[in-house]
Amino acid sequence: MSQERTIALSTGWGMLAVNLVCLLLGPVLFFAGIGFAANNQDVAAGLLIVTGIVLFIGTLISLNGHLTLQPNEACLINLFGSYVGTARDSGFWWANPFYTKVKLSLRARNFESSKLKVNDKQGNPIEIAAVIVWRIEDTAQASFDVENYEQYVKVQSESALRHLANSYAYDHGEAHETTLRSGLDEVSQALRNELQDRLAKAGVRVDEARLTHLAYAPEIAQAMLRRQQAEAIISARQKIVHGAVSMVEMALRELSEKNVVHLDEERKAAMVSNLLVVLCGEAEVHPVVNAGTLYN
Repeated sequence: MSQERTIALSTGWGMLAVNLVCLLLGPVLFFAGIGFAANNQDVAAGLLIVTGIVLFIGTLISLNGHLTLQPNEACLINLFGSYVGTARDSGFWWANPFYTKVKLSLRARNFESSKLKVNDKQGNPIEIAAVIVWRIEDTAQASFDVENYEQYVKVQSESALRHLANSYAYDHGEAHETTLRSGLDEVSQALRNELQDRLAKAGVRVDEARLTHLAYAPEIAQAMLRRQQAEAIISARQKIVHGAVSMVEMALRELSEKNVVHLDEERKAAMVSNLLVVLCGEAEVHPVVNAGTLYN
């Protein structure tokens, strides 16, 4: 596994001044040599001409060593195939012109996965998608240990997302079990941890991972919707019955404690039945008023 090592570069302003002087001096020496040649001073002329040409060409090569780095940008430096180091400081710099310089952005990037059709832990087909926020942490690993780090991030992100979906139930797990719908924070953290393990070999750091789409697959969506509606109706009915029983119990207790009326067991049963019909019925109840005695 490759490992990044940071190097410091020379400031570019001093070398820029030297290069500009040499860039002007080279032609001056060249034309001065031509002047000496015209005066039949061949030795001096040859020396000046060669010096001027070499100086001019060398200056052009030296100018290739200048580079500019912006904030959150790094430059990977190689020399004839050997890794020299990585420059991370922003500014105007100069390095050996024979260095091969590759700039890499260290800024955070987003990867938005497409909607993946997978099965959850219970085998239900679902659709899931996520957004991953990542950045390069080790430039040497990103450049040398994988062929294409951006493609690597894409492939590993989708693989981790599929594995995550297979590890959790969609929304009907066992008691106290985390599901994809009920435990979004925990699920997102699990996705981030798995991605970090997968992408560490590419020198990538995962800042954030969260689900952006979660739904049943279209072929079972209607069936699951009816199931959810039935469960909601059952849950509501349970609460209604529990409340109705509590109200009936309270009514009978209050009538007995305050001696409002004394009812035998048969009349209590009739009263309980009528109250439950009134309290639990879906349609509006129209009461029948008894104008006679209690037992008529």
